[in-house]
Amino acid sequence: MSSRPQEFTGWGRTTRSRALLVHADSEGVVRRMMHRPMAHGLIARGLGRSYGDAAANADGIVLAPVAPDAGVELDPARGVVTATAGTSLGRLVRYTLPRGFTLPVLPGTAQVTLGGAIAADVHGKNHVGAGSFGRWVEGLDLVDGAGAARRLGPGEDPELFWATVGGMGLTGIVTRATIRLLPVATSRMRVVTRRVDDFDELLARMATEPGPAYRVAWVDCLAPTGYRAALEEADHAGIDDLPAAERRDPLGVRTRRVLPAPPVPISPLGPRSIRLFNALRYARTGGIQLRAADAFFHPLDAVSGWNRLYGRGGLLQYQYAVPDSAADLLRASIDRLRAAGTPPLLAVLKRMGAATPGPLSFPIAGWSLALDLSPAGGRPDRILDELDREVVAAGGRIYLAKDSRTGPETLSAMYPRIPEWRRARACLDPDGRFRSDLGRRTGLC
Repeated sequence: MSSRPQEFTGWGRTTRSRALLVHADSEGVVRRMMHRPMAHGLIARGLGRSYGDAAANADGIVLAPVAPDAGVELDPARGVVTATAGTSLGRLVRYTLPRGFTLPVLPGTAQVTLGGAIAADVHGKNHVGAGSFGRWVEGLDLVDGAGAARRLGPGEDPELFWATVGGMGLTGIVTRATIRLLPVATSRMRVVTRRVDDFDELLARMATEPGPAYRVAWVDCLAPTGYRAALEEADHAGIDDLPAAERRDPLGVRTRRVLPAPPVPISPLGPRSIRLFNALRYARTGGIQLRAADAFFHPLDAVSGWNRLYGRGGLLQYQYAVPDSAADLLRASIDRLRAAGTPPLLAVLKRMGAATPGPLSFPIAGWSLALDLSPAGGRPDRILDELDREVVAAGGRIYLAKDSRTGPETLSAMYPRIPEWRRARACLDPDGRFRSDLGRRTGLC
């Protein structure tokens, strides 16, 4: 075990705090740590892709992944994979895909650890049919606040299991998990892209059932008029979808070229440059393509450290989910930010299916809208506070993995099952050892 003080920031780089970074190389070390005094508690941190302060812990301890990439065990007969919590989803896919399986839920980046995916109960472009990540967790190993190792699953201590899924790391340290997989015939995606020039038409198309397995829309909020969008609909490609030359190795996975993003003091990503990017993207939209799975699921991973392009001001992402009855809020929220002179540089719209049982899990049936805002020209806090109230009134909630600003009262209104979560947390961590900046800010710990 090694340790050193370090400054931590979320992926959005809008929050900063210092803590003691501890590298623990085994579950045994983690268990022994729970018997030591720690005035400001401890939180696990994977690859740091939470946008806000979920994996920071001012003046406390930040625990690096336990035995990262220590091995992946695939059981093809059962269609499950078991790995340590520090294993990235990207590594899991690269291991399982050539063997005819993939993870059934993938978020927008593969640079998320297995433990982080469980803690945030991440979702993907197929939430309508697949649900969130927690739905596919068969079981997980957890070190609780007393230093005891527990095995949790949806059928074993379900209240504690579902408090941990989406619990933002505040119920314990996940050390290992077993995930059910999706069988696939190829490593390619069959992607259909369409241009949609009307917001209401976009909602109608995306709400059509049954649809493809994956569906997402990139909304151009800087278009001269209206809100044009690039709608992507995809399924896993079958053998017959591949060109003859690729059918000899349908599950082949090529190494992707990744370009580094340079650190910049002033962001080149302003309305003018993003308007040009959106126009080019829109112009290229249309038709049917075969894409490698990583290119479809994780397009931004092609640029390493792309968050640095937002400069020292960082990136504020505001993502919320609302039921169908509040669909009018989707366009109204963009309208309001545009009218205030802080238009979202990018908006991603997804259709959402039924929620999982986790009290702090983000997805609910309806819609999810993620808005990328550059705070370089001033944070639109007042407008976001107003949107928070409208999201609450609509029965919606914000995504804790992206949040960096919400307070206790708003969060309690968005997540009415917090008392149920607190009871489970008290069972797993009666002395309150697991803490984070997000937990203190929102009153969760």
